[in-house]
Amino acid sequence: MSHKTLFLQQSYEDCTRQYMELLEKQKMPLWDYVILTASNESQAQSYRMQIQYRLDHGMLPKSIHYAVLPDPDGKRVGSGGATLNVLRYIHQDAGSFDDKRILVIHSGGDSKRVPQYSACGKLFSPVPRLLPNGRRSTLFDEFMISMCGVAARIRAGMLVCSGDVLLLFNPLQIDFYGSGAAALSIKEPAEIGKNHGVYRVDEQGNVGGFLHKKTVDQLHELQAADENGNVDIDTGAVIMDTDLLKALYKLVDTPEQFDAYVNENTRLSFYADFLYPLASQSSLEQYYKETPEGDFTPELHECRTKLWEVLHTFHMKLIRMSPAAFIHFGTTKELRHLMTEGMEQFVYLGWNSFVNTNSTSIRSGYASGNSYISKRAKIGKGTYVEDSYVHHGTVIGTNCVVSGVTLDGQNIPDGAVIHGLKLGEEQFVARMYGVNDNPKECSLFGRKLSEPLWTAKIYPICRTMREAVDAALQAYEQGFPIKDSFVSLKDSFNMADVTAILPWQDKLDDKVRVESLLEAIDNKVDLKQAFISCGGNVSPRVERLLLREAERLDSRNLEQFSRKIRIYYMLSLVKETYMDNCFDTIGKAVLDTAVAGLECSRETKLSKEESIVRLPVRVNWGGGWSDTPPYCMEHGGTVLNAAVLLDGNYPIEAIARRIEGNKIVLASADSGAEQEFTDIKQLQDSSNPYDPFALHKAALIACGLIPYSENRSIEEITNQLGSGLYLSTRVINIPRGSGLGTSSILAGACVKALYEITGRRLEEDELYNRVLCMEQIMSTGGGWQDQVGGLAPGIKMVTSHAEVRQQISCMPCVVSEQTMKELDERFCLIYSGQRRLARNLLRDVVGRYVGGNPDAVEVLYEIQRSAVLMRFELEKGDVDAFARLLNEHWELSKRLDSGCTNVCIDMIFKAVEDLIDAKMICGAGGGGFLQVVLKKGITAKQLQERLHDVFQDSGVSVWQCQFV
Repeated sequence: MSHKTLFLQQSYEDCTRQYMELLEKQKMPLWDYVILTASNESQAQSYRMQIQYRLDHGMLPKSIHYAVLPDPDGKRVGSGGATLNVLRYIHQDAGSFDDKRILVIHSGGDSKRVPQYSACGKLFSPVPRLLPNGRRSTLFDEFMISMCGVAARIRAGMLVCSGDVLLLFNPLQIDFYGSGAAALSIKEPAEIGKNHGVYRVDEQGNVGGFLHKKTVDQLHELQAADENGNVDIDTGAVIMDTDLLKALYKLVDTPEQFDAYVNENTRLSFYADFLYPLASQSSLEQYYKETPEGDFTPELHECRTKLWEVLHTFHMKLIRMSPAAFIHFGTTKELRHLMTEGMEQFVYLGWNSFVNTNSTSIRSGYASGNSYISKRAKIGKGTYVEDSYVHHGTVIGTNCVVSGVTLDGQNIPDGAVIHGLKLGEEQFVARMYGVNDNPKECSLFGRKLSEPLWTAKIYPICRTMREAVDAALQAYEQGFPIKDSFVSLKDSFNMADVTAILPWQDKLDDKVRVESLLEAIDNKVDLKQAFISCGGNVSPRVERLLLREAERLDSRNLEQFSRKIRIYYMLSLVKETYMDNCFDTIGKAVLDTAVAGLECSRETKLSKEESIVRLPVRVNWGGGWSDTPPYCMEHGGTVLNAAVLLDGNYPIEAIARRIEGNKIVLASADSGAEQEFTDIKQLQDSSNPYDPFALHKAALIACGLIPYSENRSIEEITNQLGSGLYLSTRVINIPRGSGLGTSSILAGACVKALYEITGRRLEEDELYNRVLCMEQIMSTGGGWQDQVGGLAPGIKMVTSHAEVRQQISCMPCVVSEQTMKELDERFCLIYSGQRRLARNLLRDVVGRYVGGNPDAVEVLYEIQRSAVLMRFELEKGDVDAFARLLNEHWELSKRLDSGCTNVCIDMIFKAVEDLIDAKMICGAGGGGFLQVVLKKGITAKQLQERLHDVFQDSGVSVWQCQFV
């Protein structure tokens, strides 16, 4: 990249950043007025809509006074007449020009050489880059960004620009506090200057004269080129101080004078009539000969005489900007080339051949902006598509320009332009011509016309855009016959419903945004980043479309389920409440699969007097979180854990017992709560997390003893069972929040007890599903490893396949007696002395996974890998290698959830660091139990002594555990 390119890139980025800061808070002088000129009221109305749209969406500084001024009375008065109209407007509004900074963008042309921008105005033609808010830029947006820094570089006055030239420069190079005028120029080789206006400079550094489209030799002969062969190019940007503005305004300060200067007979030119007299080497005689915007008329001659008297007393300084560049949005041919093959030279500006489009393959060879393109459409190389729908079956040839149409299966020939316009209610026209055609000439697709293409009536008006496109293609086949009932490019421009342009573009932008977001969702990329790339916001229509898509998706289908939860996640970036929809969808999918086929059997009876189930707790080693929906649904889960006793006891207990009477009694020995239930509705409500009997109620429902929603009486149910039922739970001598999976294992104990007392056989996988069902009924979420860890004995690898309904497989690890003996000696549990604080952990970790957070996705993969390697090392008998993997898992756990540790946990591990080879939390961490692997030769007693020395009687202690 050249030094010039690097400079312009940095300047461009600086201007954009500065402008975005100005939108938040004005930190430097800004324009007091920004005024656009328009050719007629219809075009002016279109411009006003564009400006208001930007104000409504926070894209323009609100402190500026914006105005759009059409040529008075719809008469073409020239750029000079339009400038005088601006001066009158400001004087009427502000009373004077003193201390005013004014930006005027002349944008009232017909865009004859780029007809698709006639109605919207070339000033609002697209620029192929995304603004920071995710919207496609336009020339107007680029003007506002690049010129925002110029206001601070002038004391007061007016900057006049041409609306079809984009200047790239650094505003710090502009410094104008003098009198008269200043022309902004850039240095370019004479070879480029021959196609543009060039300034000739006098000895004082002022503009001495103007040279228009001279040859390279002539530029050198007229001393316009410097020793390096560079010339000062006229960029069309000129600054005028307040004295000069006042002098001009005096010429038109009465209605009569204004009418004399601003009319279609005079048609003053800003460049020929206002700037020429400011050149120091100009002459009145030559001034009279300068080519006007209209015709040479007596009115023009008289106005020029008076303008000379007023303006020739001022000078025009030349301000050279370098490095600098300008891009001229000239003809359709140039536009097509710029957007396709020519894009490479502007990549440094952040320009892209694909902006706001669902089609982004550079290898496709075409370019697209703000368009939806079906993957089953065929588009030729070198073609540019903007503001259009291209549905499947459409074939577009090479080197075409397609703008503002809906194509649905048509065939567009090579080198064609097709541009759609809405003219009125049920009135549409598709204008078709060649990319190389000049509408000012009498030629169309190589055929001679009897008049200029601009005025030839060759386009039929139709009731729909589809009909208009078909009619244009038919006219093409017939050689474009001229008919009085048809319209021309000029007619359609004047008849265009300009109010329809922005809504059409907005609708397309939203459609493309939806497709882009859905593509990001389906690819499971970082959704926060994708959201930011789309501007960090969505319109109400995008929100509605995404919601509609989510609502139609069937969560029983894994692919649709994945898309649905991520749509809600994406929307939660706009409104947090949508995260509830995301987790509700996950919970409902698990619940629906868990309760599928679940029935409250009318045949079930109590077959035993009592059933007592006692279970161990579990310690988690590898793969934790991979068992949690929706990760396990989309990738399958892989977990390594072990069942353990504490102090030689089974700490989890559930008792189901037959009792007399038509009642159900639930008891929680841990809390000392017991309650008799005779109302079915109370038993069916298990979603309150503070209800001491929520787990009991969920177990009754999951085991089919209480109907999930059916309204039956307790009396009917107990009569069917043959007696009343008592269900009690207890966790023996384990603090709450232990991290040992007690809640889920207790749920498993309840299920086993209820199945046993009713004499029903329960397969292993069904047992796990019943517990999963319970957790969803209770709205606690979570995975399946806890209950499997306590329900299945020993050290085991627990896995599931990627599917909505989890089928869990439990494979015991084949560990030698010697290795088990070593584990018994070296593995210890440490109670941290603190209860794990309630955190919104599930929502956070699962939310980051659903949102495609790269770190979360990577960690979830790696922890599964660790589980497999841990099993391998244990079965090979290498406890040291197992310990190293446990340490690695601990580091991964902290990456996934920084809250899994805290100062207290870190201090405990630090205090025993020299005694242990591995450390890990139990469960989600943040408190409860910790697990360590001791160094060889270190005993649990030594570990306890160290902990007591450091933490005394604070509760931090070693607990005896045995593998079962």
